[in-house]
Amino acid sequence: MSHESGLRVFRDTNKRVQLTFTKEQWKILGEFKGIMGNSDADIVRNIVLAWLSEKSIISSKVKLNFERERNEQK
Repeated sequence: MSHESGLRVFRDTNKRVQLTFTKEQWKILGEFKGIMGNSDADIVRNIVLAWLSEKSIISSKVKLNFERERNEQK
């Protein structure tokens, strides 16, 4: 990780994950092609991120990290 212009820049942080879906699950995911992405990876990634956002997990994590960093600067 490096800091550039005050922003965190993460390098080499891509992670591959193998998932298994049933035919029924894959059919449902296929209905999102072109809506939530064009590739299978894009669709699954965007569904996961949408779910995390809907559950406020992303905003909670960002807020917690922000508060931690602010406290470290004191």
